[in-house]
Amino acid sequence: QVQLVESGGGLVQAGGSLRLSCAASGRTFSSNVMGWFRQAPGKEREFVAAISQLSLTKRYADSVKGRFTISRDNAENTVYLQMNSLKPEDTAVYYCAADPSTVVRNGVEAYDYWGRGTQVTVSS
Repeated sequence: QVQLVESGGGLVQAGGSLRLSCAASGRTFSSNVMGWFRQAPGKEREFVAAISQLSLTKRYADSVKGRFTISRDNAENTVYLQMNSLKPEDTAVYYCAADPSTVVRNGVEAYDYWGRGTQVTVSS
């Protein structure tokens, strides 16, 4: 069982930056692929980024490539999402998720554990 708590969301102007954090409880954090997803009002939850257990593999949605960076600290049981050059279309609730498999996947259905989310709002 993995419990996840996101933080770091807020209101920022277009072009600004935010760093999201996701703190995980439990001893199995380092054995999970970790992912970030987001959901805007009226839209389905979508993949943002994911990172393998030892940070050797990272995947990004095309919409955030070159602007967002995912990282993790297994000693601190934390995964991060650095978001730069933010756009109004990045506005959403951002969720952290854990997948106990060995493959870095981008499907919502692949992730077993979810946080409650943190709101990111980008003003134009």
